[in-house]
Amino acid sequence: MRRIVLVTAALVVTAGGTGAAVPASADTGPAGAAAIAAQGIDWGECEVSGPGDPMNNAQCAQVEVPLDYSDPGGRKISIAVSRFRHTDEENYQGVLFVNPGGPGGSGLAYSPALARWIGGTGHADVAAKYDIIGFDPRGVGSSKPAITCDPHINDPIRPAYVPDSWREELAWVVKSKKYAQDCQEKFGWMLPHMRTTDAARDIDVIRAALGQEKISWYGFSYGTYFGATYATLFPERVKRMVMDGIVNPKNVWYKAQLEQDKAFERNIRAWFAWVAKYDSVYHLGTSERAVRAKYYEVLNASEKSPIGGEIGPAELSDIVLSAGYNTGYYIPFAQALSAWVNDEDPSGLLGWLNPGGEDNGFAVYLAVQAADARWPRHWARWHHDAAKLHRQGYEFATWGNVWFNAPIAFWPFNGGPALKLKGGESLPGMLLVQSTKDAATPVEGGLEMHKIFRSSRLVFEVGGKTHSNTLNGNACLDDKVAAYLDTGALPESRRGPDAYCEAVPALNDPDPTAVRLKAAGSGAGKDLPVGRP
Repeated sequence: MRRIVLVTAALVVTAGGTGAAVPASADTGPAGAAAIAAQGIDWGECEVSGPGDPMNNAQCAQVEVPLDYSDPGGRKISIAVSRFRHTDEENYQGVLFVNPGGPGGSGLAYSPALARWIGGTGHADVAAKYDIIGFDPRGVGSSKPAITCDPHINDPIRPAYVPDSWREELAWVVKSKKYAQDCQEKFGWMLPHMRTTDAARDIDVIRAALGQEKISWYGFSYGTYFGATYATLFPERVKRMVMDGIVNPKNVWYKAQLEQDKAFERNIRAWFAWVAKYDSVYHLGTSERAVRAKYYEVLNASEKSPIGGEIGPAELSDIVLSAGYNTGYYIPFAQALSAWVNDEDPSGLLGWLNPGGEDNGFAVYLAVQAADARWPRHWARWHHDAAKLHRQGYEFATWGNVWFNAPIAFWPFNGGPALKLKGGESLPGMLLVQSTKDAATPVEGGLEMHKIFRSSRLVFEVGGKTHSNTLNGNACLDDKVAAYLDTGALPESRRGPDAYCEAVPALNDPDPTAVRLKAAGSGAGKDLPVGRP
């Protein structure tokens, strides 16, 4: 499953301070965490590389945890944690953890970011009642160690995703196998301990170190599966949970990428149709078919003559893929593509290019997914499934998704079995939010998660094409989130989805002739995803 990481700014945040180690003997097994005497955390300033103070005086620290929870007295690693403190003393609600997804997404900067996003919806009073906790999961970013296998694995210019011959496919297979070997050579000692269950136990150690009996959770994308894992292991430790962009627990993880291929084809064709609607602005074709043909013409030409000397077919596919994630990309990507096609100006597309030189998020993504569940180990299965989907017309994302996940076929061990999620009797109500045309986590995921966690309530954003779309300008969604975080209020239970919100037309299908484009997207909430999804 391709990862989606929502980031708050172009900045680097590291965790200052040191966390007092929680006793290694602490029970963090699936039966529930034993009471851990709160030893506190040695909070310090967050070390920020970037303009101003985007962390808004948040505090940072490291919290030591066992590498292997079956051997709590053994090797230790540490988790980078941030805290944006509550300001409403009278109505304090405890801690609210936030996870951006991935797996592999850095969440350290999310403690002040979540407060800002909630405030942007008109509910700053709700955010003020929580200590918001951001963190980098094990292996990520400022946590120690941070996994990296080959920082240059995704440097441009890479081979085209769609192989025209077995020789071209073999080149990608060799590249993928080499990356898996690099991960084993550098971090083989850590890879078996990268399951989501391990990360969930880390959260419970952090909870205890914070001196909290329960936690609340706000999870985007993979963060919904992460949160559901915590709720399965520690149901008595859950206060409230918001899940936005729901992972389908039946598809963990190989099948998830196959379902994404179908959903992204639908969404990218929706973008092509939108571009055609505004042909007077972009001059790329007057029908979805014409715009699609123009895009593939540009894609194929970039193999022989890379755009701006740096963007080949793989890079262009990665850039445009984000339009399938988030409609906030509709206008800037249409502008950039139009500038290249009509004026031979590559600057717009080059501005969205991932320059490479860093693979931490990619490495952790693979490590978690490989450890979480069993994947096919014979390349013939991968080839057959991809070739079949591509032949059926799912052309846009299929082979790119294969190569994003392919190192797992050569991982040093078989992962899994996948955790069976369970809604315990003691589990309070959760708020699940799902856009019905989400491509990264298709709509079926919300329905399946709702079945497992019977105390949950499911809200559909009808027609919504943006992945994880709360706190992004849809007041119907955002007011429900705020009410739940404030008082625990949930929609009444109904068969199927429990409540519906219509997608906001100005956000879901923006009008470039009427809307002045903001610096990085639209809406009052989250900034847009950047880099390779």
